[in-house]
Amino acid sequence: MAEKLIKQGKAYVDDTPPKQLNDQRMDGIESKRRSNSVDENLKLWKEMIAGSERGLQCCLRGKLDMQALNKSLRDPVYYRCNPVPHHRIGTKYKLHPTYDFACPFVDSEEGITHALRSSEYHNRNAQYHRIQEDMGMQKVLIYEFSRLNMVYTLLSKRKLLWFVQNGEVDGWDDPRLPTVQGIVRRGLKIEALIQFIVEQGASKNLNLMEWDKLLTINKKIIDPICPRHMAVLAKQREITYASRIWIDYDDAELVSVDEEVTLMDWGNAIVKEIIKDQYGNITELVGVLHLEGSVRTTKLKLTWLAETIELVNLTLVEYFYLIKVRKLEKGQDEGEHFTKALNSCTKKETAAIGDCKNMRHIKQGEILQLERRGYFRCDVPFNEPSKPMVLIEIPNGRRRLTDFEVSQGGAKASIKEAESNSSQKEK
Repeated sequence: MAEKLIKQGKAYVDDTPPKQLNDQRMDGIESKRRSNSVDENLKLWKEMIAGSERGLQCCLRGKLDMQALNKSLRDPVYYRCNPVPHHRIGTKYKLHPTYDFACPFVDSEEGITHALRSSEYHNRNAQYHRIQEDMGMQKVLIYEFSRLNMVYTLLSKRKLLWFVQNGEVDGWDDPRLPTVQGIVRRGLKIEALIQFIVEQGASKNLNLMEWDKLLTINKKIIDPICPRHMAVLAKQREITYASRIWIDYDDAELVSVDEEVTLMDWGNAIVKEIIKDQYGNITELVGVLHLEGSVRTTKLKLTWLAETIELVNLTLVEYFYLIKVRKLEKGQDEGEHFTKALNSCTKKETAAIGDCKNMRHIKQGEILQLERRGYFRCDVPFNEPSKPMVLIEIPNGRRRLTDFEVSQGGAKASIKEAESNSSQKEK
C-alpha cells in the first residue's frame, strides 16, 4: 500500500531532521523533498526497507495539505525506520507504520464499519478519513467517547513507564498501578471492573471519576464469598483458648481498669490491671473471664489470638495513590513535571500474627476478610514459619487512599480463668 501511494504521488520519502520536520509542520512550511520524483522516492523507500544508513535517515510522509488549519493533515509521517528487533518478529522488518497510518488501513481492511475512538483523537479524524480516501478503501464511521479519568490516578502509559523504569513501583503488576494486572493483584475482581464500565456507558463528556463506585461494586461481589478472619479463620475454624492471648495494641490503649470487654467468639472478660514499661507503653493487661456477661453491654469488642507456638507472621500491605492531586493541572502534564505531584509515601507495611493451623491453607490470590480491619488478598501464602505471609489490603471506598496513619505494634494480655475447667481448651 505504501508503494502504491508513492507511485500515485500521494506519499514521499523525506530525510528532514525530526525537529526541523516538526517545526515545519507547525509553521506550514513544505519540505524540500516534497517535490521529489516518484523514482527518487522509490529509491529511498528501498533504502528504508533495507534499513541502510541512508534509509535510517528517512521517513515516509503522506502528501496531504501543508496549509490545512487542522495540523494533523500537514503531511503526517506514515513509516519510520527502527533497527531495534521487534519483540515478536525480530529483525524481519527494519521499518514500521505509525499508529496514524496503520489504524485507518487495518480498520478498513478488516471490514470494520464503526470505529470506537476516544475523543482525544478528535483532531485526527479528518486525517483518518483522508488516508482511507487516498488508499481507495472503504470509509469507516467513527463513534467518539470520552476517555475514562480517575482521581489521583495517572493513566498515561508513558508516565506509568517512568514509574517502572525508575523503580518507584515493583513492575507492571504493582497494586499501585491502574493496569489490569495491578488492580487484580490489589484485590479487585474483573467482574467489578466490567460492571463499572458498563454502568458508565459511552459518553462524550469529559469525566473525572471517583474510585468509590468501583470499590463499592467490588465489595458487593467479594463480601458474600470471602471467609472471615480474626487473623485466624472465623468460620468453620478451630479456636484455641489459652490463659495468655494477644490483642491489638490500639485496642489495649482504649481499655480501662475494671472495664468489661468482649473477646470475640469467646465471651466477656474484666480487665483488672494494666501494666506499662518505664516509657509508659502498655506491655500487658491482666483480667478475669466473665463468660456470663452480656456482649450487648460492652463497648469494646476485641479480636485476639491465643499465645501458642502455632502462630504465623503476617505482613499486611496497604497501598496509596501515586500522586497527591486529584488531577494534573495544565503544565504539570507536560514532560516530567508530573513528578512534582508524587506522593511521598505510597506503601505501608504492618506486622501481624495469625493462627498457623488455619492460615496455612490460604492460597495465593484468595480473598479474605480480617474482622475489624477489612478485606485482603493473599499475595504470598504460607510456605515456611520463617517467612511471613503477605496480605494486600483491598480498598473499600470508605476512606481516602491518600491517608497514611502510623500504627503501633501489639500488646499481650493474660487472663486469669474464673473457672478451673476453662484454663486451656480447644474447640
